[in-house]
Amino acid sequence: MLPEIASRFMRYVQIDTQSNAENNTVPSTEKQKVLSEMLVSELLQMDYSDARMDAFGYVYATIPSNIEKEAPAICFCSHVDTAPASSGTNIKPILHQHYDGSDIVLPDDATQILTTEKYPYLKKHIGKDIITASGLTLLGADDKSGVAIIMQLAQYLKDNPAIPHGDIKILFTPDEEIGRGAEHVDIEKLGAQFGYTLDGGDCGDYEDETFSADGAILTINGVSAHPGDAKGKMVNALKLISEILVQLPKELSPEHTEGRQGFVHPDEISGTTESVKVEWIFRDFETEKLSEQKNILENIVKNLLAQYPTASYKLEVNEQYRNMHEVLAQYPQIREKTVKAYEQAGLTAKIEPIRGGTDGSRLSFMGLPCPNIFTGMQAIHSKHEWIGVSDMEKSLEVLVNLVQLWII
Repeated sequence: MLPEIASRFMRYVQIDTQSNAENNTVPSTEKQKVLSEMLVSELLQMDYSDARMDAFGYVYATIPSNIEKEAPAICFCSHVDTAPASSGTNIKPILHQHYDGSDIVLPDDATQILTTEKYPYLKKHIGKDIITASGLTLLGADDKSGVAIIMQLAQYLKDNPAIPHGDIKILFTPDEEIGRGAEHVDIEKLGAQFGYTLDGGDCGDYEDETFSADGAILTINGVSAHPGDAKGKMVNALKLISEILVQLPKELSPEHTEGRQGFVHPDEISGTTESVKVEWIFRDFETEKLSEQKNILENIVKNLLAQYPTASYKLEVNEQYRNMHEVLAQYPQIREKTVKAYEQAGLTAKIEPIRGGTDGSRLSFMGLPCPNIFTGMQAIHSKHEWIGVSDMEKSLEVLVNLVQLWII
């Protein structure tokens, strides 16, 4: 029989929930609400009577405490949207039972092949069940695996009322993939003291440290002139920006950094001879180094434009998120209880910083300390995306352990 968590996950991923950064609505796409409405309906069917979706597409629900003693309310959070990086329309999830370790040729595009050479983590799933898409789309394990695990927890606790726990808050957010997942969370309405996002990879991974992140827009204004009469007049903004890009230190680029190293990354460019706009991201685990990165870029710009007095620039920097560890370090009990929950599930927590961010980065600074737990998702944002069913089941086991540890 198909494991219940796998059936649930495969049902959810077939709903197209891609977000769209070009839209300023909340959520950015109405189709995200289709899944959110389904989740509310399922939670109500489980008799969690306060389940509701707000006007922004956020889902809130409570699994009520079944103990008399006071205990902190714990939140489990995942996002319903999938990334714009690859198509999320007409996803066809495929269950590969008892995976034998051979190459997996995805049926709708025979050029899409998963191998243990390219994805060594597949070797840990030989003999186990895995799920892929069909070759034309992403799978959506990021983050519908987290959604499925939380929903399965809700069902499991309903079916096993003898398991003691305090209030458990459920939160599903839209638009995480475009950086807006936590923008409209009502922390007061949520009513939790501590939280966890389920948005991680390998079984056993636990993350309570992320990048700190800023975004920036650099505008270079040159001087336009007819190219036939440009001598001594034209200052080509396109050429100026190319010189700036060439002068960036290679050791500060994403393609040359790893581990705890930060980077400066030009992410998008548009413009003409007269004016060019470049969008940048600054990343580092030490928040104060973001201003150093900004200064490195700005000094390159200033030194170059000193040679072109008729050109000008504008650099606008905006805060995106901060390293959650700055908050979580104040609550050592979170890591202590989580590591113990992993151990009770037969796992050794692998604690490493995330070279990115999660909803938990924002939520931690909004008053909800919120590290990240694994779901098993692999090769995310691509047509090769896959997940092991046993990893989702093990994540569920960790959550069952956690809800009991938080009442001790």
